[in-house]
Amino acid sequence: MLSWSRRASLPAPGRHRGRIPEWHTETRTDIRTVLQQAVGAGPPHAACWDEAGTGAGGAQPPELSAMFRTPEAVVVSSPRKFFHIYPTRADKKNKTGSSGVRLLILLASRASQIEKELSQGVRKPYKELIDVCWCDPHSVGVKPLTFVRQVLAACVYPQLMKSHELPLDVRQRAQWLLGRCDGGSVGSYNAQPCIPEIIEKVSEFTTRRDGGVPSYPENIFISTGSQWDILNVLVNSEASPKTGVLTPAPCHVTSMMSITALGAAAVPYYLTEEQGWTLQVEELQRALESAKGVCNPVALYVINPGNPAGLVQSRKSMQEVIRFASEKRLFLLADEVYQDFVYGENREFVSYKRVLAEMGPPYSDTVELVSFHSTSKGFMGECGMRGGYVELVNLDPAVQKHIFKLISKSSCTPVLAQMALDLMVNPPQPGDPSYPLYNQTQHIKNMLAQNVKTTHEVLNSLPGVISQPVEGGAFVFPRVFLPPKAIQKEEGMQPDTFYCVRLLEETGVLCCPGSEFEQKEGTYHIRYNLTYTSHCHIKIHLTTFHTKFMKDFS
Repeated sequence: MLSWSRRASLPAPGRHRGRIPEWHTETRTDIRTVLQQAVGAGPPHAACWDEAGTGAGGAQPPELSAMFRTPEAVVVSSPRKFFHIYPTRADKKNKTGSSGVRLLILLASRASQIEKELSQGVRKPYKELIDVCWCDPHSVGVKPLTFVRQVLAACVYPQLMKSHELPLDVRQRAQWLLGRCDGGSVGSYNAQPCIPEIIEKVSEFTTRRDGGVPSYPENIFISTGSQWDILNVLVNSEASPKTGVLTPAPCHVTSMMSITALGAAAVPYYLTEEQGWTLQVEELQRALESAKGVCNPVALYVINPGNPAGLVQSRKSMQEVIRFASEKRLFLLADEVYQDFVYGENREFVSYKRVLAEMGPPYSDTVELVSFHSTSKGFMGECGMRGGYVELVNLDPAVQKHIFKLISKSSCTPVLAQMALDLMVNPPQPGDPSYPLYNQTQHIKNMLAQNVKTTHEVLNSLPGVISQPVEGGAFVFPRVFLPPKAIQKEEGMQPDTFYCVRLLEETGVLCCPGSEFEQKEGTYHIRYNLTYTSHCHIKIHLTTFHTKFMKDFS
């Protein structure tokens, strides 16, 4: 069991010094002008920070030089997007601070400006901006599920329940949900941090998903996506040595930021790309050894299905990870938000909790596990609802009580987010009036599977590109073998960031550079979202651009 003596500390990250990189001057627009325009023109773009990691949306933009003096985190407000939060960290190769992250910020700002220019009729070699950086299904053409929206609409405006235009099961669900709210209104405060009956539905869902492995409502809490608050019980700013968390590489940038912002040190373990991004226990051991004298690792973070790697772990691999966590007395953090997105042949999603239970004692009784799930990343794609849940396994009762105090000290998760979570874990069943239409989720899954297949084929047909099979998740993360001239072209800018800058300017496609995901030094990747419904356009743009890029720098 987790004890208070295992808590550790990490001093607040210090400021990093960086310089404004020289952008390639042969792009369509002078890059220095682009930088100034992206930050200082058009709708306001905020670059700011505070202890909570929130930004002042709508604030006047700071001077460009100020953007390169940011501390732990930077928040960019895009007029077409939600706030994008990026961590800052030192550039391992050039020791120039966090210039790579800041360039990504400016890349996002430039994308927003391009969209504005297109709307104003500025002529470009493309007609639209294609943003495939993020997994935000509804923003890229995936339609909201009718059942979900009908129920939520009826909850917000109960008069709709008087109309027989809504299916009976929709009206019944809305009535049941409103019956769980004080005064029968989504606008009322909850007496408790979460609606108890919805937590019970989540518990029933996880029991079904895990083949009968019991789930208990008292071990579940609903969150707004701030599930990393649980690390507060592991981190003590007054203790020494520092707290460490073993994190996969590549790993999503916001996950890294969440860990470090809470005062923990991220200790990367590298997935084996040549074997389909598999997780090797030997690499976990290497990472653990590398932390000696630097920090005290107390937790192991795994992402299954992977983001951005796209791996779906096998039972055997998960068993090895659990044994390792048990032997090293590591707290296991399982990020399972992409569990609905599995495409690999002969692959299925199995939760860490289920594998842990099937292994039996002593593992099932002693390994401390926390798993995450969300309404944002499944077929619902309700990113704006900000609803998810965390399940705790084998935690000491005193520690678990403290966690719930941390969660409940602030206001509860918004009621509509909790309702959306109920609809995710308890969808229409065969025989229900809404089931035939709800079964459109199979269409979404088929679309994603087709995108995965064709994208894999196209990428691997390009010179200097290798894409490992995508078994799950919402992204593809191909390796790009850039020519030496492209790698050496811009000192201070990561080569894959330079590649993405050129891709944006010449095609209007916004991708994330792999340097933002803790890739192995000396390797270069790009990441883009597979949920985009018009994927053929991306592949045409990427093929044309990449062929020209490789020719220009060969």
